[in-house]
Amino acid sequence: MAVISDSVLKIAFHPIYRHPLPEGHRFPMDKYELLPQQLLYEGTCTEANFFEPKKPNDKYILAVHEPDYYYDLVNITLDSRAARKIGFPLSEVLVEREVIIADGTIKASEYALEHGIAMNIAGGTHHAYTNRGEAFCLLNDQAIGARYLQHKGLAKKILIVDLDVHQGNGTAEIFQNDTSVFTFSMHGKSNYPFKKEKSDLDIALDNNTSDTSYLEILKDTLPKLIDQEQPDFIYYLCGVDVIATDKLGKLGLSVEGCKERDRFVLEQCKANSIPVMCSMGGGYSADIKIIVDAHANTFRLAQDLFF
Repeated sequence: MAVISDSVLKIAFHPIYRHPLPEGHRFPMDKYELLPQQLLYEGTCTEANFFEPKKPNDKYILAVHEPDYYYDLVNITLDSRAARKIGFPLSEVLVEREVIIADGTIKASEYALEHGIAMNIAGGTHHAYTNRGEAFCLLNDQAIGARYLQHKGLAKKILIVDLDVHQGNGTAEIFQNDTSVFTFSMHGKSNYPFKKEKSDLDIALDNNTSDTSYLEILKDTLPKLIDQEQPDFIYYLCGVDVIATDKLGKLGLSVEGCKERDRFVLEQCKANSIPVMCSMGGGYSADIKIIVDAHANTFRLAQDLFF
């Protein structure tokens, strides 16, 4: 797809993304407030880059998630054991936040078709299954986006490139019997989830994998995968929890190595004229400045490469 001259990087952001949780549950939510501020402060973005998602039609969520599960979330009637797996205290505002994040990914998918790339400040909720949530994930935003594009006839073959440090177990389960969506997860072997699902392609990495090793594997794998699958749309889950300082990850990348990862993925999308939608995923370094800078690199690269 040719990027038109008056195109602009569109980024989903809603004030509810930074919804304050009860004391003891704010980590890792601060980044959702600080990241857009940083992008505006440094001039990478202006207010014109941001759009505010709303609540999507339930039918797009129900194309991925089972009705009993979804309406238990909406009505806050999920049983206590299932709610505990999510990791956040369940509330109406938390569910609303997740629904709006899904709409951000839906709308960003449409913008990506128009401009070549689009982003969601939040999202990457890849631990949400068809019938349950876990690990801070209630609804699987990229799965919902993929189903939306297919329902609208806007994409046929979709590739999900999940480079978060944690395996995309929910995404793998959702598309396990669907050849129209190829799931690729490259993650830490000994990281959560400890019981992995089977993606179409899983690459499990040893603890402390370095920039050099990580990038060699990625550069050997992704071009072949694109050539093999011939996707007409890519979802990129660009978690920065691959960085060595991450509290929940066990890989050994530097911030610069993580940036080079993003550069390579985005360059592959652009070189092959495949629209790409990016959800931010995880990032849990103790120093919030590292998290924000690593995430900001993805937006900086999107501007440099596409606009």
